[in-house]
Amino acid sequence: MHVHILGICGTFMGGIAALARAAGFTVTGSDRNVYPPMSTQLESLGVALTEGFEAAQLAPAPDIVVVGNVMTRGMPVIEALLDSRLPYVSGPEWLARTLLKDRWVLAVAGTHGKTTTASLLAWILEHAGREPGFLIGGVPANFGCSARAGAEPYFVIEADEYDTAFFDKRAKFVHYRPRTLVLNNLEYDHADIYPDVAAIQRQFHHLVRTVPGSGRIIWNAADARLEETLAMGCWTPLEGFARVAQPRARWSARPADAAADFSSFELLEDGAPRGAVHWPLLGAHNVENALAAIAAARHAGVTLPQALAALADFRGIARRMELRGEVGGIRVYDDFAHHPTAIAATIEGLRRRAGGARILAVLEPRSHTMRMGVHRDTLAAAFAGADQVWLYAPADLGWDLSPVLAALGGRGHASGDVEQLARQLARAARPGDEVLIMSNGGFGGLHQKLLGELRRGAAPA
Repeated sequence: MHVHILGICGTFMGGIAALARAAGFTVTGSDRNVYPPMSTQLESLGVALTEGFEAAQLAPAPDIVVVGNVMTRGMPVIEALLDSRLPYVSGPEWLARTLLKDRWVLAVAGTHGKTTTASLLAWILEHAGREPGFLIGGVPANFGCSARAGAEPYFVIEADEYDTAFFDKRAKFVHYRPRTLVLNNLEYDHADIYPDVAAIQRQFHHLVRTVPGSGRIIWNAADARLEETLAMGCWTPLEGFARVAQPRARWSARPADAAADFSSFELLEDGAPRGAVHWPLLGAHNVENALAAIAAARHAGVTLPQALAALADFRGIARRMELRGEVGGIRVYDDFAHHPTAIAATIEGLRRRAGGARILAVLEPRSHTMRMGVHRDTLAAAFAGADQVWLYAPADLGWDLSPVLAALGGRGHASGDVEQLARQLARAARPGDEVLIMSNGGFGGLHQKLLGELRRGAAPA
């Protein structure tokens, strides 16, 4: 069977392509941004790529067209597809029909922490010998890829609440029919899709409705919006987790060995110690992610000693507090944070490890929600733990950063040019500083540009 994928170069659709190839299908695809590393990854799998969305790519006709959610009416290939009457489906629907229908699906949903929790869960299952399949919106270092078919029955998926396709405006995750569902948290996001948080809650409740009574929902018992969502109706046993022990949380944790950065913590089950974790991640938010992954893996039959041993061997995820380089005692990190809550949690985690060292935080406000200015009133507060803050302000941002900079006072800076921003950061940084660069995109290669500026500055005259 020949599968043609429109919008193939995104992480999710690229993962679909990898899974389709592993299943033995002939795969082709197209996108507007056909460039490395995704293009080389796909080509190495034997996927032929087309640049752009012209109608000619549908000849010769594929057996089915998988349509990514970047595709819209008016694109030549979409108009040709509808006229041709070729069969077409969304990525989530194709995945559900083709690969997930006979699997034990473990889905990880929530505004924050999906990628980390899904990566932890997949690794715990792998470490325990389960060989899970997975599709994750990042690259766990333990696997070196974002998707694989794995062995039956287990399949871990990062369950995104973004809409499915131009012809299916439901959240992607309603297609997956999980037996084990993790609900990490719920906040307002995706303002280009949802008018308010109540609309997102409705989508989450649609997901809750798909989990069988014989399944399990692992939920953050400290999240009020999740509690409201579950109160709409729940027909599946619940198992709670929370950073701090509370009556509704079966799983909780406390720092071990005076590790204020949570690089070590003790696992508690119903308040009783069940073992210690020593791992490379940091921050209380990652402890919550670990609790959710432990509970979900336990539902799939993994013992607590197996899970704790796996966490000790977890090697992190690309673009989640990833150290990109160090020059002259100045460390440069890359992180995916792009929502005020995630920004604050990431800075807090780094602060716990960095102690009194200066943190220079840099943000590209790139997500649709950020570019719409939805977070303008809460953005400055998210940087409370940083010593200096730089905001990227491209000409097409769409809103005025001045109030945010005013709230930051002398700590706040802005630049509309990536090259200039790299030079400003290099002049401001000094030995011992932690430079935290946050974006859900490539940020114009700022990480390498900054490291280059620092190397030039450190070179002998």
